Amino acid sequence: MTGITTESTEEPVTPRALFRQPLALQWLEDGKLVKRSESERQAGRFELFLDLLYVAILANFAENLAENVTGVALVKYILILAPTWHIWSDLRELMNSFYTDDMSQRIFILWIMALLVVYGNNATLVGENIHAMWATVGSYLVARISSMAIHLIYSFSSYHHRPQQRLWFSLSIVCLCIYMPLFFESVSIQSKIAVASVAIVFEECVWVFCYSPTSKRILRVKYSTAVDIPHEIDRFAAFFIIVLGEFVYAIVVGSPAAVGFNDRLLRAIWTLIIAFCLNWLYVHNDGAIKCLHPLRHSVYTAFPWIILHLPLSASLLAGGHVAAMSATFVELQRGDLWLLCGGLGAGMVFLYAIALLCKSQDEPGTLMLAKNARIILRLVTGVIIIFLPLSYNLDVTAIMSIIMALIVLCVIWENVTSLMRGAKFWEPWKNTKYPEDTVLQDSTDLS
Repeated sequence: MTGITTESTEEPVTPRALFRQPLALQWLEDGKLVKRSESERQAGRFELFLDLLYVAILANFAENLAENVTGVALVKYILILAPTWHIWSDLRELMNSFYTDDMSQRIFILWIMALLVVYGNNATLVGENIHAMWATVGSYLVARISSMAIHLIYSFSSYHHRPQQRLWFSLSIVCLCIYMPLFFESVSIQSKIAVASVAIVFEECVWVFCYSPTSKRILRVKYSTAVDIPHEIDRFAAFFIIVLGEFVYAIVVGSPAAVGFNDRLLRAIWTLIIAFCLNWLYVHNDGAIKCLHPLRHSVYTAFPWIILHLPLSASLLAGGHVAAMSATFVELQRGDLWLLCGGLGAGMVFLYAIALLCKSQDEPGTLMLAKNARIILRLVTGVIIIFLPLSYNLDVTAIMSIIMALIVLCVIWENVTSLMRGAKFWEPWKNTKYPEDTVLQDSTDLS
């Protein structure tokens, strides 16, 4: 965030212990960002191990949606995906602020993963079996309560985030009570959908409120929460890679595009190129040379940036699964085509919104085009892709080819227009000779 100075409070290394005292790694003290250590944080190995499980869970949800593309199935997909995002976010925040990598945290990650296995196996069946509903909701509630309990315990071991942690714990417990009607068979499935929707929205609102400047003013805190921004960016990028993994996994496993060169193989390659370009656009941000990341700019860009990752992931996950399916089947159903184009198109729109949140600090005229002109093709491309299924004369190969061409065009446009004015496409090669050869040549010339 702007206007914040940073100082470090390095502490001496303590002897190893199986269970270490969890201490806040960074915090705000009277508006000043303080870090316990200036060393760069990277995602822990067990955080990455957790991500492996999400690969399978997300693939299961996307496959279940693609099997029967209806409005009801889409609603179910969103409602079972959002809670897994909340669980992942709980762990992300915990590791960002209190990473100790001791036995307790490793066991806690394993515990959450075990609950996610229960959740992932039952969530797709919530509308068909009451026992699956109980297992899904129960495992989710236990996972969230476990994370809340850890934050409550940590509030006793470190005072830096204490008021906000306890506020979040109290309000989140109230939010979880909203899920109680899902356990009753007498409640209709339509009512349960409404209950789950309200609960998910309330959970998001509570999280934003508890860690916003508003709660800090109400609580009148001297010490408040802060995040390790590089670690936060790294974790979101890792989750985005998990989503893109849905594109590339199914185009190889089981050799769906064999044998030889055929239309399915072409669509598999197009799927790979689409995923690669989506990753390119995500990393490119708004293309500015001096770009202030939304997490560093202000809370008014940080919270939307974080929240937008949920619909971005949901849309690309669904669209990516169908894109990968195109390498298996000769043709796709109309519902699948709408899911393909709607998912990928919406993903491009969300990538546009995320790029808008970045603040360019380049002087006017530094780059070939201004920011809005550089990234506008994401929005245009997204809208075109969404409505591609209206062209009934296009088969799946043609649609995949058009999607691929549009996204590649968007990538080329942004990279070219992000060059500095007067830049050349080809940089001249210099200093290509060995130093000793250069000295020998100079000596020869002098003689």
